[in-house]
Amino acid sequence: MTSRRHFLKTTSLAAAALAAPKLALGEPAAANELRKQPNFVIILADDLGYGDITCFGSKRFKTPNVDAIAKAGLRMTDFHSNGAVCSPTRAALLTGRYQQRSGITGVVTAKSHRHTGLDQAEVTFAEVLKTAGYKTALFGKWHTGYAKEFNPTHQGFDEFRGYVSGNVDFHSHIDQEGHFDWWNGLKKEDDKGYTTDLITKYGCDFIRRHKDTPFCLYLPHEAPHYPLQGRNDPPQRSRKDGKDGQLVVDRDAVPKGAKAMRAYTEMIEVMDEGIGKVLETLRECKLENDTIVLFFSDNGPAHEGSSGGLKGRKGSINEGGHRVPACVQWPGKIKAGTESAETMMGADVLVTLADAGGAKLPAERKFDGVSLMDHWTTGKALAKRDLFWGVNKGIAIRSGKWKLIASGASAKKKASAKAVAKGVQLYDLSKDIGERKNVAAQNPTVVKALRVKLNAWMADVTKGVKKRS
Repeated sequence: MTSRRHFLKTTSLAAAALAAPKLALGEPAAANELRKQPNFVIILADDLGYGDITCFGSKRFKTPNVDAIAKAGLRMTDFHSNGAVCSPTRAALLTGRYQQRSGITGVVTAKSHRHTGLDQAEVTFAEVLKTAGYKTALFGKWHTGYAKEFNPTHQGFDEFRGYVSGNVDFHSHIDQEGHFDWWNGLKKEDDKGYTTDLITKYGCDFIRRHKDTPFCLYLPHEAPHYPLQGRNDPPQRSRKDGKDGQLVVDRDAVPKGAKAMRAYTEMIEVMDEGIGKVLETLRECKLENDTIVLFFSDNGPAHEGSSGGLKGRKGSINEGGHRVPACVQWPGKIKAGTESAETMMGADVLVTLADAGGAKLPAERKFDGVSLMDHWTTGKALAKRDLFWGVNKGIAIRSGKWKLIASGASAKKKASAKAVAKGVQLYDLSKDIGERKNVAAQNPTVVKALRVKLNAWMADVTKGVKKRS
């Protein structure tokens, strides 16, 4: 096993690689080593904006339980999803690698339920942690493959209950193409109830059943992704004659205007309520001090949400599309009530979990994420690195204070000088977090250097990769 020195500290905090065979991960840890390891609860919101959480400045919503995580631990103000839409973010989170390496560069569409998804040769954080003796579960949204061959149970999760599509009706569990989509492992099996409440119920039950064994619980919520539905709202989707692919939408049940905002508010606050129940279950099982709880969003907000003053929202390569609210707690290890402005991303999670859990990473696999444990527990600065995003026809790089966006024709490797000048944006985020002033013309040397890095990155992460989304 690798060293677990990071999670034993009690100091304060100041502000396309080769496919690795599954067998290369090593053998499970011995039973007497297991209880020394922390548990993990990873909670992922869906389409929640930077400004949709109270501790990130929201005045519209009450999120006392997410706020409690920040109060008990660390609030991260410069945390990013790897994608600006659902599937790419999840691919990067699961694998610890840029999603371009696995070919999941866009939404895995529900249309025709195409047989594509995350290649089983990819190694997920669940698979890595299982080699260190962890029990693993995913309750909620998968969205990296519809066919059974892409099911989470084939990617290291001992248990899976939830849905594989981008979204389902919160009550009828029908997806956007008219397919019933609620699973118990590899079987479609309905469980009556509101999606958010079911995810919470499954999570709390899993904690109680595995309180004596290290576990990794992944709770990717549906809220507040559309369809906009509160706990007591009527279903919006059904199937004609009960047949898959025959979608029927009750237009009268779809809220608009003030009713839509009421539903959106309830979706966030019910999710927060459920997070509170998960935290209470950890306390009930006397696991609070033994568990790392991480919360963040998969991308920026859709129409009803708030980017918190950032430019852009879901689908955008600007900050509002991928800078997301994030906080983490580990009582006794991460100092309570602290903040960090270090730049972090979802792909860091796998390497961080392996570090804390004493799991060995497969040597054959190239990981883009880094461990955050030293930073979380001691405040040690992260090593300087560049981060990258690719959204639709645009790409971006973050290098220190600079963020360069190359969109349209300017994003092409051999773009003309005219196209480059027209399509490039450069922002100094230390002065302009809202990305209001494009300073590319005033900094041609910076633009040139960052474009070289962007081109090198694109060549690296797409080499030999087959598009799978």
